Amino acid sequence: MFLEFALAFLIGSIPTGFWYAKFFHNLDIRQHGSGNIGATNSYRVIGKKAAIIVLFIDLLKGLIPVLLAKYLDFSSENVLLAGVFAVLGHLFSPFLNFRGGKGIATAFGVILGFSPLAALCAVLVFGAVLYFSKMVSLGSIFGVLTFWIYILITKEMGPLWWISTVLAILLIVSHRKNISRIIQGKESKI
Repeated sequence: MFLEFALAFLIGSIPTGFWYAKFFHNLDIRQHGSGNIGATNSYRVIGKKAAIIVLFIDLLKGLIPVLLAKYLDFSSENVLLAGVFAVLGHLFSPFLNFRGGKGIATAFGVILGFSPLAALCAVLVFGAVLYFSKMVSLGSIFGVLTFWIYILITKEMGPLWWISTVLAILLIVSHRKNISRIIQGKESKI
């Protein structure tokens, strides 16, 4: 189990947006736009194609460890925990001096692998919030909260709830600057 969690962290730590920008556009994406290495900043700085590629690979970084844990017949708690390690890898990438992205695409891969129905609910809420607010960050936060509420409603308040709570806290904390800008009315819109 320890090896699976370590592998999940390593997979999650691949800095997709950073490497894509560096290899194909010879730029450090952290020095442009919002400074984030994720799909949204890739879209703003490099374009749609880059954003789609970064989004897809970042999603796989969460999906693969969860599916591997399911294949290895881990308990539901350990399947979700493997996903949390993938998100931790994305947030604290050793390839970037333990700095990383915000973890939303990777977390969506985790949610998709863990519960496709929860992923559908999260995407619908994300889409609705994005449509009305035009803020990816706000949609992301509400999508994360949707997964947390889904676990709260469908599972007993045991280990799965605690693990989903940790995941939600990690992702919301990674958006603390966005939250501050939302409150100030200064958050970027698409």
